[in-house]
Amino acid sequence: MNQGTRPEELPAEVLDDVAGVVGAEVTLLSRLPGGVNGGAVRVQLAGRSHAVLKAVPRAHPGHLDETLRAQRVVEHMRGGGYPTPAWLGVGATATHVWHLMDFVDAAPAPELTPSLVEQLTEIIELQAGQASEPYDHWSYAWRVATGQDPAVSGPDLDETPEQSRLRQSMAGLSGYSSVVSALVERLRLVCADVPPPREAPDMVHADLSTASNVLVRDGAVVAVVDIGNAGSGTRATDLTTLVWYTFQDPLLDGVRRRLWRRILDLIGWEDAAVLAAAQTLHMLEIPIRHGRHDAVPGVVKRGHRALEELNALR
Repeated sequence: MNQGTRPEELPAEVLDDVAGVVGAEVTLLSRLPGGVNGGAVRVQLAGRSHAVLKAVPRAHPGHLDETLRAQRVVEHMRGGGYPTPAWLGVGATATHVWHLMDFVDAAPAPELTPSLVEQLTEIIELQAGQASEPYDHWSYAWRVATGQDPAVSGPDLDETPEQSRLRQSMAGLSGYSSVVSALVERLRLVCADVPPPREAPDMVHADLSTASNVLVRDGAVVAVVDIGNAGSGTRATDLTTLVWYTFQDPLLDGVRRRLWRRILDLIGWEDAAVLAAAQTLHMLEIPIRHGRHDAVPGVVKRGHRALEELNALR
């Protein structure tokens, strides 16, 4: 997503806007660890507790509306006990969009463990039947995995400019190398005849990755953050993200088998293949776009392995 602004680069007008919205003077304290996109800053609100401010440059005309959508998702999910910090305010200046949330005194998870995966699986279950915004990650994953034009999804398509950019970028991945092209072709073939999903019943976090977005204290998950891309779909999307990161540690192989089974129970094999393909293509797009060429072979290997594991469960 959008690259965040470091504390020393934060324009004064952003702090003025935050102060005007929350009704308290804002003092910058320090940049927080974790988060691939940066921009999370610990601040002091005059006469009140610490908070976390995240400000990013305006990326497109609808950027503030997207942030307001995320705020609505937060409010809805917190009402059902979902452990994401309360948002204290949202706003925008001519150059930046920002949101302010409660500070949680916990650290980003250093790595996935069987215990953390089990805890996150339980948290994801809180997303069941909680779709509250027409921002459908499931249909988007289908478009990514099949390479279908958005028009195929019908007139109610709700794709953000960021999603459009990413989808178009992924459409050109085959030109990177013959090895990448072979994986993309394999993914497309697996998903070619899968119809688009008919409903999006669950809330989807859509960026549920450790260590950046899961905060822990004494081995327990106390908060799930970076919810700005949340929307609707199937909670199997977030389970598939967990599957991807379990490949980093052989000790998580058994945990991953249980995740695969849960995904298959929720949506069946074909839709599980679509989510796995979309996840793989996203993970390929990131290092290729940023020129991290040494990371690409590992992603290719993991993508093939994910398909092989899924095929074994067919």
